[in-house]
Amino acid sequence: MPVTQQQRLTHVDSSGAARMVDVSAKAITAREATAEGFVFCSPAVIELLRGDGVPKGDALAVARIAGIQAAKRTPDLVPLAHPIAVHGVEVGLVVQDEGVQITATVRTADRTGVEMEALTCVAVAGLAMVDMIKAVDKRAEIGRIRVVAKSGGRSGDWRRD
Repeated sequence: MPVTQQQRLTHVDSSGAARMVDVSAKAITAREATAEGFVFCSPAVIELLRGDGVPKGDALAVARIAGIQAAKRTPDLVPLAHPIAVHGVEVGLVVQDEGVQITATVRTADRTGVEMEALTCVAVAGLAMVDMIKAVDKRAEIGRIRVVAKSGGRSGDWRRD
């Protein structure tokens, strides 16, 4: 089945080389993206998170701040991500029986979306959480990182079913 123009990779030129997409002609619009992920961990960690906390300190607060910082630093970490003005970041962490659900929503008014910023936020929040709990649970792992919704821009709104 042939690939349509809409299905082509935008960060690859006709010769297959990586390129940064030129967004200078795009309109500045309000944009938002939400991503989620999960840190799977042991019942011992869950008990500590619901009680007195882990030995290193407030794991949830550290993960939240790390995620916010990561969203703002996405172009430094993802080579072809555009430097954009991040206007708002919300990071939610919910302790569940199997681990910690992380949800991040990032907002901007710019020429390109904030999906990568939301994904980076969740990934780094998860890394910070693992760092905080690794003394108690060396098997902790991060998974299910994905965009769940986006709005704004030419392609409009999208939500994962």
